[in-house]
Amino acid sequence: MLLLLLGIVLLHVAALVLLFVSTIVSAWTSSDIGTSDLWTNCSIINGGYRCDGASTGEWIQAVQALMILSIIFSCLALFLFFCQLFTLQKGGRFFITGTFQIIASLFVMSGAIIYTVMSPEWVPDTDEFGYSYILAWVAFPMALISGLIYVILRKRE
Repeated sequence: MLLLLLGIVLLHVAALVLLFVSTIVSAWTSSDIGTSDLWTNCSIINGGYRCDGASTGEWIQAVQALMILSIIFSCLALFLFFCQLFTLQKGGRFFITGTFQIIASLFVMSGAIIYTVMSPEWVPDTDEFGYSYILAWVAFPMALISGLIYVILRKRE
């Protein structure tokens, strides 16, 4: 049972790390002349590196908010898991933890979908999706799977 709990916690922490990296790192789209992320749009102009702030469009603010909410809910789920681990009665399920983690996965999925649909308005068509964008999509199933495992998991002695 201890190994199972350790595996679940490691899966949760891995998803949380992916969420942090995908939200913070500047590589949601990239090209030879620059990168774009949720916060800045950087480009190389005449040998110099120039970064502009994110557009004030509602869609990028929605993506920013959803990614931050996914991190918050995933952190809360991890905290609640440890709280429930010591306070939950034998045979009880980790419903609250699982629900928070599933909500976090839905937030990251929603943010990535909005970015996919709306990013052509902000970044050039020649840009490719970067590794942070891919990490966000990898974090989605990891968070969803860990949330489902929490819902299924029963506390044992």
